[in-house]
Amino acid sequence: MFSGSYVAIVTPFKNGKIDEEAFKKLIDMQAEAGTDGIVPCGTTGESPTLTPEEHEHVVAMTVRLVNKRMKVIAGTGSNSTSEAIAYTQAAEKAGADAALVVNPYYNKPTQKGLYAHFKAVAEAVKFPIIVYNILGRTAVNVATSTLVELAKIPNIKGVKEASGDMSQMIEVVNQCGDDFDVLSGDDALTLPLLAVGGKGIISVVANIIPKDVKAMLNAFDKGDLKTAREMNKKMFPLIKAMFIETNPIPVKAAMVMLGMIADELRLPMTSLEEANKVKLAKVMKEYGLKV
Repeated sequence: MFSGSYVAIVTPFKNGKIDEEAFKKLIDMQAEAGTDGIVPCGTTGESPTLTPEEHEHVVAMTVRLVNKRMKVIAGTGSNSTSEAIAYTQAAEKAGADAALVVNPYYNKPTQKGLYAHFKAVAEAVKFPIIVYNILGRTAVNVATSTLVELAKIPNIKGVKEASGDMSQMIEVVNQCGDDFDVLSGDDALTLPLLAVGGKGIISVVANIIPKDVKAMLNAFDKGDLKTAREMNKKMFPLIKAMFIETNPIPVKAAMVMLGMIADELRLPMTSLEEANKVKLAKVMKEYGLKV
């Protein structure tokens, strides 16, 4: 159901407000690049600093601007199950194709609590749910045994795997079945995950090189492993640079350098350090981007 290249899109700001004009241009660029889907209001979209009204507005705006050219997987997670349900129901009503629901963060629920959380969200809607497993951001890991049970719920259709644990990712692919879509949540692990049965990527670096991310996946799908490996090798330094500081600080800095968005984040996110800007610009130039 969900395969290919999805972009974890940034939320552009200008003078403290969402820059809707810039956002429209980003959506159009992704559509022209052949991106398979847009993921608004995720980590890269600075969802923790969006108000509830802004959150729902961004999702609805994404659906409208995409206009069925790509899929829309709306970030709707929260550490409050009732709030996650409300966001997910709003996304379904807005016409999103699916919801991406992150592990409840800070609370540190048990595996029993994680299962109950995702089950409650899934049962509150009819459209597909994708679990977003990211230990580093949430302090909890969805165990493979828990994902196996969640995969039995009819509308839980996949997982964005950002645990960073390749062994765990292989276990999930092997144990959750072919109908359960495993998407990489880490650009650096996209190609290895594809090799063991993963279906695609929810990408940060696709904010600036969407055509290349899609082309690498296409090469792999066609069995052209040589081209896929060469593209992965070329992209790797740029991917690493996207995490020179906390995401989305570097990717937004890169987009500013490319003239795509205004230089604005919301506290507690702050602009990229000057020394890191120099490093990032160097990597971007070496990649062939016009900084």
